[in-house]
Amino acid sequence: MLRTAICELFGIKYPIIQGGMAHIATAELASAVSNAGGLGLIGSGNAPADWVRNEIRRTREMTDKPFGVNILLLSPYAREVIQVVLEEKVKVVTTGAGNPGVFIPAMKAAGIKVVPVVASVALAVRMERAGVDALIAEGMESGGEVAETTTMAIVPQVVDAVKIPVIAAGGVADGRGLVAALALGAQGVQMGTRFAASTECIAHPKYKEKLIRARDRSTVVTGRAVGYPLRCIENRFTRHLLKMEKGPVSKEEFDVLGRGRVRAALIEGDIEEGSVIAGQISSMLKEVKPVKKIIDDMVSQAEDIMASFQNLCKEA
Repeated sequence: MLRTAICELFGIKYPIIQGGMAHIATAELASAVSNAGGLGLIGSGNAPADWVRNEIRRTREMTDKPFGVNILLLSPYAREVIQVVLEEKVKVVTTGAGNPGVFIPAMKAAGIKVVPVVASVALAVRMERAGVDALIAEGMESGGEVAETTTMAIVPQVVDAVKIPVIAAGGVADGRGLVAALALGAQGVQMGTRFAASTECIAHPKYKEKLIRARDRSTVVTGRAVGYPLRCIENRFTRHLLKMEKGPVSKEEFDVLGRGRVRAALIEGDIEEGSVIAGQISSMLKEVKPVKKIIDDMVSQAEDIMASFQNLCKEA
C-alpha cells in the first residue's frame, strides 16, 4: 500500500490532500475526499467565521475521517476563523496568503497540525523554526495566486532545506504526478483543480465544463504588474486585465475590478466575465468524476508506475 509520513501525520489512507479552494471547498467536497482516503479541506477564503463553523459541523455529519480547514490569512475574518477552528477542535489547518507565525502557538497548544503553503525556501525554513508540522511547497503551475518557481524546482529545494514532511502542490492531476512528487522527496501531493472537476464539488457546471475543455495553453496569469499574479483560464475578463497591464495601473484598480469575479465564475457560472481559477493541468482533465474514482485511479496508476520502475531496476 502507498503510505508515507503524511499518512501517519494526518491519520489518512493515502498521501493525497485536497486544496482549500475558496467558494467550492465545502463540506460536500471535503467529506468526499476524506471518505475516499485523502485529507479533505474546507476552504474558508473570505467567508465569515460562522460559515466556517457550519461547514465544519456539516463535514462531521458526512464523515468520521480526518479533515482540515484552509485559512486565507489575508481574509478580514482570519482571526475569527482561527478561533472557530480552536473551538471546534479541528485536527489540521493549512494556511495561505501570509505568514501564520503569530497564530502557531495557540494552534499547536490545541493539538492542531499546522501546514502552511510556501513558495520559497526562506519561508519554508522560517516556518519550520516556528514549529509547523509539515509544509506545502507550491509551484507556479497551480491555479489562483501563483509564485515564480515551478513545482519541479521548488519541491526538492524545500525538501533539502527542512526536516519536516513536504507536500508538493501545483501541476499534479494523476498518479504520474504523485510518483514524480515522491521522487522529488515530497511525502504527498495537494490537488485543487483535479478535485474541482469532481461530481461532489459544488462548482457551477459551466465552470467544470470550462476545465474539461481546456487545452495545454488555456491558462494565463494576470496581475503580475500589480504584484498579485493569478492563474485563470483565458476569457474576456483576463484579456481585458492583460490589456490594462500594458499601461499604468494600480493594485487598487485591479482590486475593484476583480471583486466578486471568482465567485461569479465558480458559483454563478459566468465563464467570460468571471475569474475561472484553474491550474495548468486543466487540459489533462477529460471528464468530471466522483472523488473516490479520482483517488482510486490515481493510487492505482502510481502503484503500477512504481512497480514498473522496480522491474526496470531488476532488468538493469
